[in-house]
Amino acid sequence: MFFQFLVVFGFFSLVLVLVYWVNTAVILFDRLISGGHSAQVFLEFSLLAIPKVIAMILPMSAFASMVFVANRLNSESELTVVQATGFSPWRLMRPVLAFGLIVALFMSVLSHFIVPVSNAYLKQREQEIAGSISARLLREGVFLHPSPGITFYIREITSTGELKDVLLSDHRNKSTNIVYSAETAYLLREDERSMLVMVNGLAQRYQQDTNALSTTLFSDLSYDVSNLIGTQTVLKRGLSSVSSYEMIYEQALILQETNTPLARLHKEVHNRIQEALLCIVAAFIGFASLLLASFSRFGSGPQILLAILLLIVIKLTESALGDMLRGNPSYWPLIYAPTLVGGAMSYALLAFAAKPFKRGVDLNDQVAS
Repeated sequence: MFFQFLVVFGFFSLVLVLVYWVNTAVILFDRLISGGHSAQVFLEFSLLAIPKVIAMILPMSAFASMVFVANRLNSESELTVVQATGFSPWRLMRPVLAFGLIVALFMSVLSHFIVPVSNAYLKQREQEIAGSISARLLREGVFLHPSPGITFYIREITSTGELKDVLLSDHRNKSTNIVYSAETAYLLREDERSMLVMVNGLAQRYQQDTNALSTTLFSDLSYDVSNLIGTQTVLKRGLSSVSSYEMIYEQALILQETNTPLARLHKEVHNRIQEALLCIVAAFIGFASLLLASFSRFGSGPQILLAILLLIVIKLTESALGDMLRGNPSYWPLIYAPTLVGGAMSYALLAFAAKPFKRGVDLNDQVAS
């Protein structure tokens, strides 16, 4: 039964990851490609989003796999046969516990280490791309506004990197408007600056206070476009980008770097622990609910609906407490309330499932006597 859990869990995890990943990838594609970035950047960002997606779907996948396996065992009357041989519901939960611990271990590795690392690298790449002059300026046939007061246009970009029919309008100074137009231009890198070198063009300066327009023909002209995007600031990590190891053993440095109170740091660490425990609870509820169903040709529909309803109650509890903890992180012990609620539900389900079993044992004893 344990290996059935793992196989079905792998299948549901793959399906759910693909569904969530495709949804995330569509949003990324629209944001990155429309921003002038390459398909390679889109693929990189999509891959970096996978660890977070996996961590999101693990509890649901564990729950779905338990319900599926238990329903199949019920429909084939295997659970009925096993219980008739003397296995109590508590004993049947042993492989479920082992499975839940494995999923919780996997979730712990993700939430404590892999997801924070991927978040940190993703934010770093986002900052690098946000300051990319090429991605922000090199787009054909579109009037771009890389910063307030700047309009930039390129009719064509050749395969050699030559910019054809370039227009640059600088109206950041309200009293003076300058428009540069050139037949050809090149975007070059000089030290730490990006220079737009325009060849065979015209510079037009309009002075509003005197209502004067002056024009200048040039054979070549260099324009510093580095300040159009803005200077990069030092990247500061948020708690979601910090591993739990750093939060525990380098607490003072992390508090200073993230500029967050100690209670919020405690909340983040315990929330990651709670995510792992929730995988065990989801597995328990999924399987224990189906133990209430005896063999029936009509299936285990009511028990499946009960399991889904109980899981919804747990998620609603988690959501309600999450809203409260955002404003009061010092109440972080309440993070474990969904796990306690789910554990109590699982215990009640198993206790109720064990009662018919005990009555059956008493009846057999009476017949034997």
